[in-house]
Amino acid sequence: MTVVMGIVNVTPDSFSDGGRYFAQDAAIARGRVLRAAGADILDIGGESTRPGADRVEPRVEQERVLPVIRALAAEGATVSIDTMNASTAIAAVEAGAAIVNDVSGGLADPKMLAAVAGSGAEVVIGHWRGPSSDMYARAEYRDVVREVVTELAARLEAAAVAGIAPSRVILDPGIGFGKRGDQNWAVLRGLSRILGIGPRVLIGTSRKRFLAETLVSGGADLSSTATQGEASEDRRDLATAVTSALAAREGVWGVRVHDVRATRDALLIAEAWEGDRRWTATRSR
Repeated sequence: MTVVMGIVNVTPDSFSDGGRYFAQDAAIARGRVLRAAGADILDIGGESTRPGADRVEPRVEQERVLPVIRALAAEGATVSIDTMNASTAIAAVEAGAAIVNDVSGGLADPKMLAAVAGSGAEVVIGHWRGPSSDMYARAEYRDVVREVVTELAARLEAAAVAGIAPSRVILDPGIGFGKRGDQNWAVLRGLSRILGIGPRVLIGTSRKRFLAETLVSGGADLSSTATQGEASEDRRDLATAVTSALAAREGVWGVRVHDVRATRDALLIAEAWEGDRRWTATRSR
């Protein structure tokens, strides 16, 4: 069964929900809703990584996320902390987080990998080429899949040097991070090469710009909630569910999403369609 990671943004400026769950009570309630919808893991973040976002001081980040982590972990939730700061990672694990999700793969904070190694937590290592403030400035590739594989393998080696065994690592090819629309699709089509690196793989397409671009280019959005030239949140969630199901069919360990129910339903239907074939194909890789 593919793991579903539900996103809880404790930020005032998230690209996806515009600060809807910025208040701690709202974030905790959101986590409970996602668990009830079938989330296996809750990914709690206190710093937006949307394109153009500025960094947040670790102190502010921790004030946002630690009470939420404590509350949800105390209720039995498996929690991950979405952070690029080593000090936040350590504090979050002490508060009950079991996974550190670093979209920068330890590049944003040189202390991160050592901090995770000492914490005993698992770690998501993302593919990253620079901060959100200018992430597309580095979106230049000759062969995007080959370069993502090479750069992720280098981060896996850095994690091993820091004392993190590959069994504790989850790789994320960083869909949307330093990659433009066609480059994201190329990475998704090349998932088998990323899976070949060895560790588990997490895919996060949820509500991202390349999905909206594809939806808009394919036809008008007639929903009342969409503005001209944009795809509505509902359409992005449906597209996310489709890409998540296709990624699961390729053999990824997990998917990271905002709308857990839609993705869980898509995975259930896809698994029923595939029957034993998917599991046989996955085992043969």
